[in-house]
Amino acid sequence: MAIKSFQGKRSKPTKGGASNIKVSDYMSRNLTTFSPDQSVMEVMNTLIKKKISGGPIVNDKNELLGIISEGDLMKEISNSRYHNHPMEDVKVKDHMVTAVETLDGEMNVFDAADKFLSSRRRRFPILENGKLVGLISQKDVLKAAIELKGQTW
Repeated sequence: MAIKSFQGKRSKPTKGGASNIKVSDYMSRNLTTFSPDQSVMEVMNTLIKKKISGGPIVNDKNELLGIISEGDLMKEISNSRYHNHPMEDVKVKDHMVTAVETLDGEMNVFDAADKFLSSRRRRFPILENGKLVGLISQKDVLKAAIELKGQTW
């Protein structure tokens, strides 16, 4: 009696398979960055204009100093309203998160998915030799999954 498989036809594995899909293959390299001395109003305008939810704060050497997000800005809006303080002179450096977790560009993109789930972050910066080279978001991981079409994991 012949044994039949009910899995159906499988597509050919992608080059290198899922184990070789690196964060650096899917991270964004063309980043919108901010300076610690920028005003929060300027950052808010940029986030809205570029339809992004946050971004890295870097110095003039492109070294990562922190991250600012919509949530950080919402806290400032709430505080300035409560204390009746104008926001025009409020700087990013006073509201950015400085304890920033980064990922290695060589990390498998699906291991990065686990980091997203365990940390509840929306983005991770990628550094090389102390310099910001990219950012991977949850959406980038979804793009990797679509490209693989769920066949090789």
